[in-house]
Amino acid sequence: MKKTILFILTLVLIVSCNQVVEQKKEAGNTNEVKEIVDSNYDPDSKIEELGITLSAPSAPVANYVNAVRSGNLIFLAGKGPKKANGEDITGKVGVDLTIEEGYEAARITGINQLSVLKGELGNLNKIKRIVKVKGMVNSSPDFGDHPKVINGYSDLMVAVFGEKGKHARAAVGMGSLPGNIPVEIEMIVEVQD
Repeated sequence: MKKTILFILTLVLIVSCNQVVEQKKEAGNTNEVKEIVDSNYDPDSKIEELGITLSAPSAPVANYVNAVRSGNLIFLAGKGPKKANGEDITGKVGVDLTIEEGYEAARITGINQLSVLKGELGNLNKIKRIVKVKGMVNSSPDFGDHPKVINGYSDLMVAVFGEKGKHARAAVGMGSLPGNIPVEIEMIVEVQD
């Protein structure tokens, strides 16, 4: 009798597990990262629509390159907020610059990174997704609004690339940055051929 009950319980458990597996297959795995498909995807046109002018990327100031491609990923070196006239924005956010000025510096840094990508790829439509952004903010030790500053960069990526511009991100404070720039930002981008 015990063997029969055990057998029936085992059978019920197997049938229940199979039903759960089938339900998950029908519903789709919610843990999967879904590929974003947008028939209107045209970052080059979006940049023009936003009134952004890309320039030739600035040359590295040391023994490194602006970007390295490995497979379908491009790793961009850290860039800062160099204005169109070639001058760097400088200052410590929360001391010399407001959060809003830091936000604008991060946005300008984003434009500089887009210039690097355009120089590397020739066509921003080849960008499949912005994967990761690391934003460093030159700030005082008591400053805590680093994400609000780096939002200038992130908001620009979403404005240009739509859903494909949404990315994983770090926004951290630094005691100083080269040349006293307020932000330095690096990025990883997935591309398609």
